[in-house]
Amino acid sequence: MKIRYLLLHAYGMGGTIRTVFTQAGALAAAGHDVRVVSVLRRADRPYFPLDPRVRLFALCDLRAGHEGPGSEPRGWLGRLAARRAGLPPRHVPRGEGSHSALTRRIERQIIDYLGELRDGVLVTTRPSLNLLAARFATRGVLRVAQEHMNLAVHQPDVQAAISRWYGRFDAIAVLTQRDRRDYLRIAPGARVEWIPNAVHSLKQKPSTCASRIAVAAGRLRPQKGFDLLIKAFSQVVDEFPDWQLRIYGTGDRRHQLRRMIDERHLYNHVFLMGRTDQMDEELAKASLYVLSSRAEGLPMVMIEAMTHALPVVSFDCPTGPADVITDGKEGLLVPPEDVAGLAGAMRTLMADEGLRAQMGDAALTTVQAYSPEAIRDRWTELFESLSASRARTG
Repeated sequence: MKIRYLLLHAYGMGGTIRTVFTQAGALAAAGHDVRVVSVLRRADRPYFPLDPRVRLFALCDLRAGHEGPGSEPRGWLGRLAARRAGLPPRHVPRGEGSHSALTRRIERQIIDYLGELRDGVLVTTRPSLNLLAARFATRGVLRVAQEHMNLAVHQPDVQAAISRWYGRFDAIAVLTQRDRRDYLRIAPGARVEWIPNAVHSLKQKPSTCASRIAVAAGRLRPQKGFDLLIKAFSQVVDEFPDWQLRIYGTGDRRHQLRRMIDERHLYNHVFLMGRTDQMDEELAKASLYVLSSRAEGLPMVMIEAMTHALPVVSFDCPTGPADVITDGKEGLLVPPEDVAGLAGAMRTLMADEGLRAQMGDAALTTVQAYSPEAIRDRWTELFESLSASRARTG
């Protein structure tokens, strides 16, 4: 089967990129013809490893010296065309996160690519690309919209566009059961399938749960709620002075978070670790994973932590944590943005190594359902069902 994944920037380091690479690799290993198409390219090689059986190429190579063929436009018509090419995209809502990364020229290149497809399956991976595929991909290709965030976090103009155009897809794939209900409501009549993302591997070193290290990870942005986590940790540090909180990731809130740490005199206890290429090793060193997000799609770093037999403390935010964790089994769930509740849940696990180990074992059992092979089989079943339905209807 011919399968194409369309990503905004396959050379970056976001969670969507990693999970798409995992999906693509698992399908290629099963014998499918799989390509990953990156709209943008700003690096020489991808940040995440990609199965060599998966072919990768970019529509717009933005590296220095790779501007593409042609010379600078001449005359006033050429200058006018250049200005128009640099305008914002015509068909992507302003509230969509990738709006600022796209121009009229890049949007046109995406539309041209979509118009060239004649067969196989196309999986688009964020609202901007989904909306363009719904409108401009040929009917010869099976169109699948993959949503990595819950519906509620999208801006009103994005939700309106989803309501208008997503009904054109052969299927919409979402990460949680709650997402499925929401997308069925906004796109009545559409086929909406629940397929979570896969972890990149189940063959991980398990934590002993004996260290005094709690770990969190993600972009240093308001969505991830690290400001709430720092406040919560400040409520338990006097009782557990030998514990550390290590936060991995980069982002534009680093200075604000650094100031919060200094103001609360947590500089010997809370550490902004930056980006690491050794996340699996760092998770194996920890005894506890904390998710403090205000909103999620499906929190993959949390699920990756569970492959290391780590218990989880998490806000029961929309969406994702409650789809994976049963409160009191693999970890502890507390109400969204409840800082005192988060502190209390951390206190419970920090005080009890045996409970951490028990919940970590349960986490390792639960996460087996997120193996690359298990999720690959769900995607294969969907693609085969869509192909059979297309063949029946002609």
